[in-house]
Amino acid sequence: MAFKEAKIEELSFNPFTKIGKEWMLITAGDEAKCNTMTASWGGVGVMWGKNAVTAYIRPQRYTKEFVDREEAFTISFYDEKYRKALNLCGTVSGRDTDKISQAGLTPYFVDGVPAFAEADMIMVCRKMYHDEIKPENFVETDIDGKWYPQKDYHTMYIAEILKVLVRE
Repeated sequence: MAFKEAKIEELSFNPFTKIGKEWMLITAGDEAKCNTMTASWGGVGVMWGKNAVTAYIRPQRYTKEFVDREEAFTISFYDEKYRKALNLCGTVSGRDTDKISQAGLTPYFVDGVPAFAEADMIMVCRKMYHDEIKPENFVETDIDGKWYPQKDYHTMYIAEILKVLVRE
């Protein structure tokens, strides 16, 4: 469970693969209580002159309460052997069960912000902006019906990447 801090400029990874195909966990809370969820939508880049991530969370997700309440959250990436754990974290609510234990994940705190010891890479992120996806702003008219049949529009979070840890 040894991590070392990495310079973001020296990272070499494909965000399309890491986020879209391998998935990530979005985790927020504190040492008393935290929650996590699997996400396959998001981005990494530069916003307002800062290294940043975008994360998208639907309103019914329990993790959203933690992300909204806290100043910071983590996104973390895992080896393929944790696919079942990530699948569980994306389908079971932490509101009803201890999904972190069920997934076999070990909480690991970075400057008081929760992540997991099993991660290969952890990004500690500080919220800079959030807003709800607005259906009236869709340019492609099929997005609303295809992705939002229940009208449960994501909240988009833009967050500065404060620190990156990689497995040693």
